[in-house]
Order: sequence, then C-alpha cells, then structure tokens
Amino acid sequence: MALFAVQYTYTDDADRVAIYRPEHREHLSELHREGTLLLSGPLGGGPGGLLIVTADSEEDALAKLDGDPFKREGVIIDRVAREWTVVIGEVPGA
Repeated sequence: MALFAVQYTYTDDADRVAIYRPEHREHLSELHREGTLLLSGPLGGGPGGLLIVTADSEEDALAKLDGDPFKREGVIIDRVAREWTVVIGEVPGA
C-alpha cells in the first residue's frame, strides 16, 4: 500500500455543496474509521478538497472514493490522484 493525495474540485454551486456536505462527511468518516482515508479537508483558493488515502495505485485510490455522495450528486467536477511520498514528518495511521 502507498499513500495518495487526491484533489477534488467542486462545482461553484454552493447550495448543492451544502445540501450534500453532511452525507459526504459521514461517508469520509466511515472511510477514516476503516483506515482507507487518513486525512481530509477543504483547500483554500477555490471550491475543493484534499484527501490522503492508502491504496495500491492511483486508480485504486479513486475507486475507493467512488462511493462519495459528492461524486454521485455531481458536486465533484474533477478528481486527481497522485502518489505521495512523505519525506519529513509522519502521517497518522500510515
């Protein structure tokens, strides 16, 4: 297993984001409890988020996030996964 940084870009429709945010956060909390998602939070500078997940590949990282209600409801308009190597510091649960 490796670490992957997944960047979400959200729609500009703030109402749509707000409607599905509780379900999105509950889903991500479940992934965190099972150890798939290590860190998650919004990015500054525009609507989007950054998630750190454990996976075998970029494709696997995105597949593990396919159940996100934000994806189902079209809140996420783009997702990019890239392998991430920690050089300094430690990631909780990694």
